Order: sequence, then structure tokens, then C-alpha cells
Amino acid sequence: MLLSDKVAVITGAGPGLGRTLAVLMAREGADVAVAARSADVLAGIAAQVRAEGREALAVPTDIADPAQARRLASAVIDRFGRVDVLVNAAFPGTHRKNVLDMDDAYLEQWRSAVETAAYGTLLACRHLAPHMVAAGRGSIVNITSMSSRTGYAGRSDYAAGKAAVHLLSHCLADELGPSGVRVNCVAPGWIASGVLDDWMRARADAEGVPYEEVRARDVAAMALRRIATEEDVARAVLFLASDLAAATTGATIDVNGGQRFT
Repeated sequence: MLLSDKVAVITGAGPGLGRTLAVLMAREGADVAVAARSADVLAGIAAQVRAEGREALAVPTDIADPAQARRLASAVIDRFGRVDVLVNAAFPGTHRKNVLDMDDAYLEQWRSAVETAAYGTLLACRHLAPHMVAAGRGSIVNITSMSSRTGYAGRSDYAAGKAAVHLLSHCLADELGPSGVRVNCVAPGWIASGVLDDWMRARADAEGVPYEEVRARDVAAMALRRIATEEDVARAVLFLASDLAAATTGATIDVNGGQRFT
């Protein structure tokens, strides 16, 4: 198995990609620690990891809080004694609003969103990467986005947060490489989900056309003519986390069905 007897930590482990990734890593032999704000969601993910025959640790965490990020690292080391893989996927759900339409409350929400993505990723790396450095090995995979290099109206918080993580990953790759720790990114495009379907339906309603027409138009713009799934993204993360990518650092794998070439 690709992660046999390794310890993986996933921050931002929500009910979508985070859950899929945790289960996949467990099937590939890893014990998994999951961190997010929702204790109930984490408990469900941990149960699925244990159902795969691996150990699980659920640590409710606001990863942008320095004390909680430090507590997460301590909990992982106390339980497992080491960390081999760190996946940072935390980013809060956001609404779509143009910059000139933001009131004071939304401006604060913007700041919080970017802080969760960028500062939260920094804190997770700051407190967990030293254990990788001490071991002389490890892999950090940061989930960015197609939006980390292409901005869209109404999505400045998402784009800014993901772009910060993208370049932070380059800096960390340069800093940690001499110690045997690799740092890479996976940049999804659209991921098949109910949220994406709802957005397509909203666009169809605004245009006065059927949902199927909007979806077909979007898919036709992708080279592979299909929308990526959570499993597609998780497998790219798994590759970078594993020894198959032993000579890869500072890189980004785009998983967008050919919606954008980079």
C-alpha cells in the first residue's frame, strides 16, 4: 500500500473532499488524524477510518488559532509519535460578492476567510513540520485551486486565500527540502457535488435555459469532457503524499478535467 503504516494529518477535513481523502489514505495503510471545527463531522470521518482497519484521531480545531494549531500537533504526536503526511485543506464556505459591494461585516468575513486559508496553513506547517524535519522525511500537500492563479468576479476572498497558500508552498518547499520534507499543491477546478449543481441551476435560472444546457456547455469546455470527482482530487493528493513522488517538490498538480491548462 502507498502509505503503509504512515501517519497522515488532514486539516479542514470536512464532509466532502476531506472525508474522501481520509478514507482513501486509510485504505492505503495510513493512520489518520483529522482536524476541523465540527466535532460531529470529525467523529463520522474517524469512524470510517476505523472501519478500514486503521487508527483515527479526531481533533476539533480552528486551525487559524495559534493555540489550537499547537494543540493539534501535540495531540498527534502524543497519540502516534510522529507525522509523515500533512494535508492542508481548510477554507470556509464563502458567498459571492464584488469588492465594491462589501460592507464592513463582509470585509471582516473576507479577512477571516483568507486568514483561515493562508495563516491556518502556515500554522499547521509551523507546528507539524518540525517533526518531519526531525525524522528527515515527510510530505506536505496543500489544497489550492484553479482560482489560485485565475481570479473571478465575486471570488476575491477565495482567490486571495488560495494564491497565498500556493506561494507559501513554494517558500516551504525551498526551506524544508534540505531536510527531506517535500511540499506540493493539488489545485482542483470544479468538483462534482450538490453545491456545484446548485450553482449551475442558479445560472440556468438567470439565463432562462434548462439546467442540462448549462451543464453541457460547461463540460464541453473541458478537454476531458467531464467534471472531476472528489476521488480524482484525492488520488492526486495520495500520489504526492506517497514515495511515488519522492523527487517532486514545489509542484502543483491541476485536477480540472482540462478546464484550464497551466
